[in-house]
Parts: sequence; structure tokens; C-alpha cells
Amino acid sequence: MALKLKGDREISKTLTIKQKALQINLNEHIYGTFAEIGAGQETVRNFFRAGGASGTIAKAMSAYDKDFSDAIYGIEDDKRYVTEARLRKMLNHEVNLVEDRIKRDKHPDKLFFSYANTVATIDFSKKFKGHGWVGVKFQLDPLEDYNEIIIHIRFRQTNSQLQQETLGMLGVNLIFGGFYMHDDPKELVKSLYDNLESDQIEIDMINFSGPRFAYVDNRLMSLQLVKNGMTEAVMFGPDGNNFLPASELYKKNILALRGSFRPVTLVNMDIYEKSKKLFLKEKTVEEKNTRVIFEITLDNLRAEGKINERDFLDRAELLCSLGQTVMITNFQEYYRLVEYFAQFTKARMAMAMGVYNLIQIFDEKYYRHLSGGILEAFGKLFFKDLKIYLYPLKNHETGEFVTSETLKVHPRMKELYKFFKFNGKMLDIKDFDPEIMDILSRDVLKMIVSGKDGWEEMLPEGIANVIKDHRLFGYSRRRSLSRRT
Repeated sequence: MALKLKGDREISKTLTIKQKALQINLNEHIYGTFAEIGAGQETVRNFFRAGGASGTIAKAMSAYDKDFSDAIYGIEDDKRYVTEARLRKMLNHEVNLVEDRIKRDKHPDKLFFSYANTVATIDFSKKFKGHGWVGVKFQLDPLEDYNEIIIHIRFRQTNSQLQQETLGMLGVNLIFGGFYMHDDPKELVKSLYDNLESDQIEIDMINFSGPRFAYVDNRLMSLQLVKNGMTEAVMFGPDGNNFLPASELYKKNILALRGSFRPVTLVNMDIYEKSKKLFLKEKTVEEKNTRVIFEITLDNLRAEGKINERDFLDRAELLCSLGQTVMITNFQEYYRLVEYFAQFTKARMAMAMGVYNLIQIFDEKYYRHLSGGILEAFGKLFFKDLKIYLYPLKNHETGEFVTSETLKVHPRMKELYKFFKFNGKMLDIKDFDPEIMDILSRDVLKMIVSGKDGWEEMLPEGIANVIKDHRLFGYSRRRSLSRRT
């Protein structure tokens, strides 16, 4: 017995939280447990209030006391409770209990589920607004394995009661989406904000898994969060699974490289290798405590008008194949990226960039929305322990290389530039490879699309094979062969 979606997305948009809970309650097949820690039992409360909950709820519980919680779910290695590891233990434990206590021979058509959350709401000083992990583990066919959706949230409200109510509504949206919108994950992601506003809660990580989501690329789901305004930044690792930025960047030294990486070239990797070498020479930087991030802005993904998801995945595929961590952000200005990092660490940060990008940083037009203009932006950019590693620009007319020493900025910016330059905030990458300075991503892309020979040598080792094997960036073997003949 497989569950079918009742009604299309337009209908589900009009459903209230009570209507969603009632629709689940009236489905005789859905049956499971609720385990909620840290913000009351606000999700299951919606199901009780909707009516008909006896056919849906096998158990509802909250293990607020740490000793009780440890006795039920075990002790975490890091002794923390609001973690992804804790949430997964909760989901697995509760599902196993349902399977053990509700016999399949008596209930052959039941679709078991477990909903869980572990959260910390706003503290008394109101300095920490709170965050949490929320997830649902569920069946869509009794003969299939379980599917799972796990999200991380950040509260934006400053009232604990409002946070609890928001969490309760989010939980209903998540359970409803899992059972009734699983065949359209992108719409499922959007539906998490049904009856909610973006200023109530932020979702900054999501991962899908299980047989019904085997085709889902979690990197693409991560992109949806930024695209839909649910968060400002997301991260994913070489394996394609999404990271929680707060956990990955906490107290870390951070080196960020911004680019289009369309595709990633020898120049990109030269910047990476040389800037990392400089970064690790810093007295306060240790390699084991360092995170290197390849960042792509949403504006860059929209460069051709609208976001091309296939193009995004092509870029992600190459960076992941190189073993890199990728971040997608909504930060057009560099200072906003630095402010974001500063939420998680006080350790040294660095940004590697080309001369052209530095010229843009000193362009006043990007800061007209700030009351303090460019001075305010630079205060935010360099107030933290930040360094810029500058990769030279080749002047194709003269053959000379433009560095921080020879760079010309607008006359009004000259003194400001000198101030930051001679305060040691900028450092030239001097051991660059002059033989690759003519390589531009846009030229390589044109060669790939047109089938022109020679682009393979402009990319890091193995990348050309990935592009060919997976037909990335419009590569066509037939077109390439026809060009050669």
C-alpha cells in the first residue's frame, strides 16, 4: 500500500495547520510517535487539537531531564543535547519502539513514523535566540525502508512562547510534507514555511535520505533554502551532503575563495594552493583547525537572468570531485560574508581574491545603501582579524602583472587604500604561475560548449574527464568529435 498525494500544491497552500494535522489524523494508515525536547510538545499539540488523534499518535513524550534523556537515548560523546547526532538517536530509538510494540501481523497496512526535535529556545538574557534540530522518519509503504528529512533551524523571534508555537507549526508542515509532498522535494521545502513568515524562523540546513529520496541531490535542496530566502548561506561537503555552517565553522580559522568556478580552472586552484600556503604560515593558524571554503554567490548563479540548477550542479560536481567544501551565499558584498563568519569564530580569517575583485571592493557604488558608505563597509570588513591574499592580474597589452603595489584605485580611495595596504591587511601572492595567467573560466566554457580543442589542459588534473563522463556544462562528445574530423 503506497500513500498518494491528495490534492496538488495549490490546494496544500490553502491548508491551515489544523487542516494539515486533521488530514493526517484522518488517514487510517499513518501511525507513530512524537518526541520533543526543549520547547514543549507544541507539534503534537496541534494533532491533539485537530481531533481524531487517537488513530495517529502512538506516544508523545518529552525527556527534559538530562539524566532521563541519557537513560533513553544514551550519552553523546560531546555531552551536548541540541545536536544532529542526538536527533538521529531519538528518531531511530522511537521507530524501533514502534516496530517492536506494534505488530505487523495485526497492522499490515500501517505506515509508521517518528517525529522528533531537540531545541534550545531563547535564554533569559535574550542574547541567544535559540536553535534546534527537527526531523521526521517515515514510511510510504509498509514493505519499504524508512525515509528521513532532517533540518536545522534558528529562531528569529524574541519571545519563547512565540518560538514554541512557531516550532509546532513547522513540525506539522514537515510531517505533512513528508507524507503528502514527497514526490516534489522542492515544493516540500517551500511548504515548510506554510502559515509562517521568514522573520519567525530560519532553516539553514536540510538533508533528505531514504528510498523515496534516492534521486534527490541534497546540494540542490540546499540551494532552495537560499533561493527561497529561508537562510543567507548554506554549505555542503565533497560527499554532497549538507553541513551546518555553525558547526563546521565554530572557532575555526577560515580561508574563503569567491568565484564562479564555471568551470574550476588551473588559476582557481593556483589561488587556492598559494593562499592556503600563506594562511598556514600565520602564527595563529593551525591546519587542523582550518576550513577552506569555495564560495559562490546567488548573484553569480543568476548571472544569466535566472538560476540554472543544472549549471549549479555542474559547478558543485567539479568542486566536490576536488574534495572541496562549497558555500552558497546571498552576500554580494564581501563585508557581509565576513560578518557572517564572525558569528561563529574569533579566529583569523582570510579571503583570497584577484586584483579585479579588490578593485570592486574599493568601488563606492556598492555601499550607497549604508549610512556610513564605504567607510562603514571597511570598518565591518577589517574590524575582524582578516587578511586579504591578492592574486595578480595580467595586463594583456603590456604583459605586466598588476599587484597591490602597482594597483591604481580611484583618487578618492587612494588614502583609504594606503591605510589598509600598509597596515598589513593585504598580502600579494608572489609565487604564482605566470604560464596560466591567460586562462579565463568564461573562455574555457565557450570552448567546451562549442567543441573546440585545448580546454582540457586549462583545468586541474582529472577535471576534464569528469566533465566528459558526466556531460557537464553542455559538453557533447559528438560535437567534439565532429570538430576534429
